[in-house]
Amino acid sequence: MTRMIERWFPCAEVSANSDKGWGSGNSEIALFMWFAKRPTVQAKAAVLCSLLPWPDEEPEQKRLQDLVREALAGRYAAWSQVQAEILRYNPEGASTLDPFSGRGMIPLEASRFGVSSDAIDYSPMAVLASHLLTEAPFRDWSQEPSLPFGQPLNYIPMTLTDRLLRDLGLLFDEVQKRHALSMRLFYPEHEGRLPWGYLWAVSIPCQECGSRFPLVGSYDLLLPRSGREALSFYINSDRSNGTWEPVITVGSASHQPTLTNAVVNGRKVAGKSAICVFCAHVHPLAVHRRLLQEGHGRDELVLAADIDQRSQKTFRVPTLEEREAVLAASSALLAEKPFNPLLAALPDEGIAPGNNNIIGPSIYGAKTYGDFMVDRQSLSYIRLARTIADLGEELLVAGLSNAYVRALTGYATAVVVKKLRRSTRGARFQSTGGARVGDLFVNEGSITFSHDFFEAGIGDGPGTWQSISDNVLAACRNLFQDLRGRAAHVQQGTATALPFSAEHFAAVVTDPPYDQMIAYGDASDLFYVWAKRCLHNTWPEFGITADPYGCQDKTEEIIVKRVRGDAPQEHRTREHYDTLIARAFTEMRRVVKRDGVVTIVFGHGEPEVWQRLLNSIQQAGLVMTGSWPANTESGGQQGKANIETTLTMACRPASGDRPAGRKGAAEAEIKAEIKQRYPDWERWGLAPADMLMAAAGPAMEVVGRYSEVLDSRGEAVDIYTFLPLARAAVQEAMAVEIDHHPLETFDARTRFALWWVRLYGRQVQAKSELRWQTLASSMDLAEVRDLVPDADKGVRFTTTQQFKSRISTESAVIDVALALAAASEDGLAAMGEVLAASGRRADDPYLWAAVQFLADRLPDSDPDAIAFTRVMRTRDGIANAAERVVAMHEQQQQRKQDEDLQMKLL
Repeated sequence: MTRMIERWFPCAEVSANSDKGWGSGNSEIALFMWFAKRPTVQAKAAVLCSLLPWPDEEPEQKRLQDLVREALAGRYAAWSQVQAEILRYNPEGASTLDPFSGRGMIPLEASRFGVSSDAIDYSPMAVLASHLLTEAPFRDWSQEPSLPFGQPLNYIPMTLTDRLLRDLGLLFDEVQKRHALSMRLFYPEHEGRLPWGYLWAVSIPCQECGSRFPLVGSYDLLLPRSGREALSFYINSDRSNGTWEPVITVGSASHQPTLTNAVVNGRKVAGKSAICVFCAHVHPLAVHRRLLQEGHGRDELVLAADIDQRSQKTFRVPTLEEREAVLAASSALLAEKPFNPLLAALPDEGIAPGNNNIIGPSIYGAKTYGDFMVDRQSLSYIRLARTIADLGEELLVAGLSNAYVRALTGYATAVVVKKLRRSTRGARFQSTGGARVGDLFVNEGSITFSHDFFEAGIGDGPGTWQSISDNVLAACRNLFQDLRGRAAHVQQGTATALPFSAEHFAAVVTDPPYDQMIAYGDASDLFYVWAKRCLHNTWPEFGITADPYGCQDKTEEIIVKRVRGDAPQEHRTREHYDTLIARAFTEMRRVVKRDGVVTIVFGHGEPEVWQRLLNSIQQAGLVMTGSWPANTESGGQQGKANIETTLTMACRPASGDRPAGRKGAAEAEIKAEIKQRYPDWERWGLAPADMLMAAAGPAMEVVGRYSEVLDSRGEAVDIYTFLPLARAAVQEAMAVEIDHHPLETFDARTRFALWWVRLYGRQVQAKSELRWQTLASSMDLAEVRDLVPDADKGVRFTTTQQFKSRISTESAVIDVALALAAASEDGLAAMGEVLAASGRRADDPYLWAAVQFLADRLPDSDPDAIAFTRVMRTRDGIANAAERVVAMHEQQQQRKQDEDLQMKLL
């Protein structure tokens, strides 16, 4: 039975709903900190299209397409109808597996439709995230005893999710009360209220005068808003005794911060320099970084922040009592007992060498994950973890089931994990947005370090337990509302050795790691070391690891690790990734039913990465049978790729009796398949750029019909060879005409340029797209690089002012067209010079077709569109000017010949 995903996928609906609303997954990611958000609309579409069939009859095809589109209109839209269709076509029961489950977006969508769903991930943090999203909410907790704190249930009728939501509210409040009580001595009240938090800075000794000064990157506290003046501060120094103090001022910052760009001897110093407030000595980046690495840094309390009775944020100099509380916290930290004989109070798990690009604090001297905070923060987190662990013990004694206690303490740990994002030396104070605490991630997978940072207190306000637990509870309230479906089964494991029998699942739907995009384990180890302290007694398996540093095991983590800094030999290489991802795909092929599909969601801009992925799919004995693009990503750079579009690819187990094929025959079949499917793509509204990506499906399907494809010499052809051919076949199937001239009749360079403009106009594209297009055009990158130069971290079609080319009779049509437009501002004579130099006739149909096309395709306000239009309007004048230029050149040549003849006669 052909599955829907092999012939159709709701690309437009997935793209439209991925950015915001129910389909974005923003509600789901608010529950737990994890990486690589998969939009729920894409996850839902992938699950549905992998389980539903593709009927032979067109009316039935349309009925199911309309049903899927309706289902993508909301979280539970068309729920009963879709569930009935899934059961109808899967009478033995539908079942799915995601062996790279991450936070659980794909299993969640299967669970929401009542489909039996299994989720596996290698990272224990991902397993916890998946459990809280896809398993715990769907279980029946109604028979659990009341919590031993808060108001008893008194047999109040509740839905399943109401009970869980109520108990989470009680638990979070109890954690808040107990934790605040345990830390009350170290966060004294000010004027009867608990402070919001404190601004800290690392200080270093000046290498010129010896005085110690704090490193502060910004003096702004509050930006001006309606009805409120700006607020700032600066560091005032007394060189006579080597002391400094903060001074708060009304208005924007007028002093230069101590950490800033500096100029020495008229030259800008690279990076941020530390400038001494006592003697103005400049410490370049390398110097102040070295001082911290050598242990000369010291945490300094700079300012206290309050939230007054009007909910306004205010700032002040810390009191003597507050400074003494800081010292008391450092002493108390030393006395904290370990959680168990194998688990120290302060995390002593080491940061593995080579992590400088992922764990920013390691560049500045951090050796363990216990080095990320000031002493008081560390003490607070230790006692917060103890509070959650102790509550877990109490709940078990009160008679609650082990499963329910695991769920409750798991959600409490989710709050801790989210709070950690704003509770280290990487959490900078941000004056924007009404004053808040910044995120320690500089991008999706790298932890930052800041010399000045904010410590949230134990009361209320951004970054506090109260604030973040309210946020998590709101996320649960949103997700549990109108909850339908069944619990997924989540477990830790490796995708390379799946614990299931052969032909077990109707579909495997997964979003595997993207090469070196994110180092999941390394980037989440900070959360792991604190989570295992919260859960050491309720999730004892959490602390079991073979990692020599005590962090998450990474032996079989399937990524390519980018290493920076001194490091031992890193095993997570490209060879490691390719070997293990192929092994994982092989396992997926083994556990999927004969008539089932393996659906892979993947996004990467680099052709080389796609080549390796396709080779792995082929090695696993899978054949790609469908490929569908959707714009699901923000395009933010992480690793070395800029992702905006992901492909949802359908694969089937390859038949064991496939014959060998010939390259020429395979190419002909690919062109025929794409020509046959093109009308459907056009009817379904796929944009031309999306068709190029969708073409991979039929191309790989054709290649997969053969055990191998041989060229004319009998040598095997790489599977990747056929992707550029498929893209070229889309262009051929589109039968693009330029003023009634088929695109293929233009010269190669012009054909490339016009096709690029046809696809993208003036839009910036990733550099990888340029590589794809040159491959499809059978051209070298150097041949077209000047036509699509760098622009805004990508590439864009050249402007006439950028384009520099000497026009001759060998010039391509596109070069002449661009040169004419560039010369149009200088008048007819200049344009006539260009046309004459090109040697082209005044009525050359290809030249004027290209000029008209560019005038029409570029945006109306584009200066070049105006220039091309000007060229078209003065076409006759240009021709006349060119004739005069030619005539003048002929006269000059004749005159020179006459002069040469006279000289010879003399």
